[in-house]
Amino acid sequence: MNGIKLFIRVGGGIFLAAALIRFLIAAGTSPALALPEPFIGISIRTAVLIVGGFELVVALFCLFGRWPRLQLGGLGLLATVYAVYVLVLLAKGVQVQASCLGSLTDPLQIYRGGMGFALQFIPFGLALGSYAAAASLWFSSEARTARLAGARQLAARHGATTGLLEMACPACGGPVKFAAPNVGLQVSCPQCHAAITLRKPDDNLKMTCVLCGGHIEFPAHAVGQKIDCPHCAKTITLLRPA
Repeated sequence: MNGIKLFIRVGGGIFLAAALIRFLIAAGTSPALALPEPFIGISIRTAVLIVGGFELVVALFCLFGRWPRLQLGGLGLLATVYAVYVLVLLAKGVQVQASCLGSLTDPLQIYRGGMGFALQFIPFGLALGSYAAAASLWFSSEARTARLAGARQLAARHGATTGLLEMACPACGGPVKFAAPNVGLQVSCPQCHAAITLRKPDDNLKMTCVLCGGHIEFPAHAVGQKIDCPHCAKTITLLRPA
């Protein structure tokens, strides 16, 4: 988890630096800033400001946010957009400019040579790193535990909202769900159709089948009755646990 947080902070720092450089570029007086962007058609100055704004938002969120999954999502999305943009430029035969993570343009002609070539691969590294970190976060034991706990809480809230109780049928051991106001009513089991009395789950007793060792849950009033074990189907007598 510490490695993922470090990756998020580094990615945020890279985008923050890129955003600041873009704003400096946009504030310049180079005639190239008035040229149209190859695909969108707006001026390069406007495009640089828009992209710099997105970079600044993602950078601040990564540096100061507390939601790793969302932070990785922001990093991965922005880096993927850059990577796809670079690939489209290459496919169209347009020269890829190196400034600011291989971005829209480099009107000030900085980061040329080996540095510029290396910067072109930063979006791909950030995108792949974001996906790998997100996968690691998803499959981590802490995440699985949190998801299971969330599922249990959701099920508990759903049960509380619907007001349904569940008991084991004393005849077949199958689950029987019913509304709380129906406690005490005699109904037919939906599995074996035997006549049963609806009881609160707290009233149920538990025992182990003496023949197969299977777990059996039954209401207290059924003690002494003979039933077919739901596991081995052999006849047993329901006994109160010692």
